Amino acid sequence: MSSEPSDIPHPLSHRVPDLGALELLLAVARHGSLGRAARDVGITQPAASSRIRSMERQLGVALVDRSPRGSRLTDAGALVTDWARRIVEAAEAFDAGVQALRGRRDSRLRVAASMTIAEYLLPGWLIALRADRPDTAVSLQAGNSAAVAERLLSGEADLGFVEGLAIPEGLDGAVIAHDRLTVVAAPSHPWARRRKPLEPAELAVTPLVLRERGSGTRQVLDAALAGHGGLAQPLLELASTTAVKAAAVSGAGPAVLSELALTEELASRRLVAIPVAGVLLRRDLRAVWPTGHRPSGPARDLLSLTRARPGG
Repeated sequence: MSSEPSDIPHPLSHRVPDLGALELLLAVARHGSLGRAARDVGITQPAASSRIRSMERQLGVALVDRSPRGSRLTDAGALVTDWARRIVEAAEAFDAGVQALRGRRDSRLRVAASMTIAEYLLPGWLIALRADRPDTAVSLQAGNSAAVAERLLSGEADLGFVEGLAIPEGLDGAVIAHDRLTVVAAPSHPWARRRKPLEPAELAVTPLVLRERGSGTRQVLDAALAGHGGLAQPLLELASTTAVKAAAVSGAGPAVLSELALTEELASRRLVAIPVAGVLLRRDLRAVWPTGHRPSGPARDLLSLTRARPGG
């Protein structure tokens, strides 16, 4: 019958008293009184006595001589106290280092966002975050939804925002807002004078001014028209919402854009909204982060703000 070798060490945590017990022992050494030591560390005297006795049993040596005149360290207690002081000082240095790391982490926030969110929603959220965290430096990288996912997965961003039909692979997320895509054209375009909504098939066969592949806008439009023959070859493919809007205003051709981006142009009649029948052009806007890494620090605070304000 075999047995475990007797020289296998026990885990350190079973052989070394916890920091609270060591701090109590140091307080006894400072005050020469168990009662004053107990008050110093914020516990009752009976609790202090119990903790000292537990530590003595754990170490197998007497640490404190108790008498009506006070409490005095034994020779072994004085030696253990010297060791305890080094452990507590090391723990304090460890805590200070961790606090410094946390402070450095909380002093910056790297955000990646798809174009529509970056241009029309994030500015308000970041202004609110600055009021809550004035010392946090925020950097914003704008790109399409695919680029946002890449930056998060490569560790280049702490929090992302995307548009589209689903959460990109490798990410977790939460819906923070909803959006609709709107077909628009310049007032001079024949569609601007239509009395009936466009049919999905007519939209599908018309060359449009569009965002590039990989954008949330393009993903939603591709999916909506997949059952109607799919999108025609784009008239223009542009990498920003602003560029698409400018092309549509100039009369280059009809475009499909987020309603968030069209408030001024529709109000001033520089663009006209074209109704489309029988097709759903709605999408969710999401905050996203790498799977299993829930936002913390300023990223968590920004995520909270998106849910507390209009548009979020």
